[in-house]
Amino acid sequence: MFLHLTDGLRAILEMISCFVFRFFYKYGNEGDGHPVLVIPGFMGSGLSTGQMRKFINKLGYVSYDWGLGRNLADFDDLEFIAEKIDFLFKKHNQKVTLIGWSLGGVYARQLAKENKDKISQVISMGSPFNGATEPNNARWLYNRIKEKEGTPEIGADVLADLPNPAPVPTTAIYSKEDGIIPWEVCMEITEDKIHQNVRVYGSHLGFGVNPSVLYIIADRLRYSENNWQYYKVGKSFISKLFYPVN
Repeated sequence: MFLHLTDGLRAILEMISCFVFRFFYKYGNEGDGHPVLVIPGFMGSGLSTGQMRKFINKLGYVSYDWGLGRNLADFDDLEFIAEKIDFLFKKHNQKVTLIGWSLGGVYARQLAKENKDKISQVISMGSPFNGATEPNNARWLYNRIKEKEGTPEIGADVLADLPNPAPVPTTAIYSKEDGIIPWEVCMEITEDKIHQNVRVYGSHLGFGVNPSVLYIIADRLRYSENNWQYYKVGKSFISKLFYPVN
């Protein structure tokens, strides 16, 4: 209850720390200019991912908003996003990185399963893909799915497939201090050579401005499916302050 009630306040503090982090971050020339499509969470819009996209652009990549305004949990949106992925893939002649926040991460994983030849990797943040249909885990998504269950857009096969990993490198970022989504449902069931869970400290509403998350994204974007490797947390005291042991 405490985490739920304070999630918004903690997100504000993370926003402040985001500005400090971006000011002192040492930008290099690591970016290869490949496209990065950022999908907001439920009820979020491009405004919520603005700071993240500015950071990504400054790293040397080209970030894009998903282009659909506020995310109202309409699974019909997947078709539009798939078309945008195809457009970006052809425009840049490079594979696309998908970053999804909460419901956006659920979308990103499903899109990668259907468009794996155009996707370089997926990064999810507090996304309830492993338990999205349980009413006590993510009621907003559960209720939305129940409304559309049985329709061609969100059939039983899609529901059953949500926990399955995407066939591309995937980093699932989660926080045990998440006040909105139970952290247990935001993790890959099994980690392997191309699927990793990374824990951070932070709120659910602050994932998009959390300095630890931004640092992970900066690291992840340097890799593709050809050279992808696990994110490694440093052994120093400072590193352990920002990245808890799973």
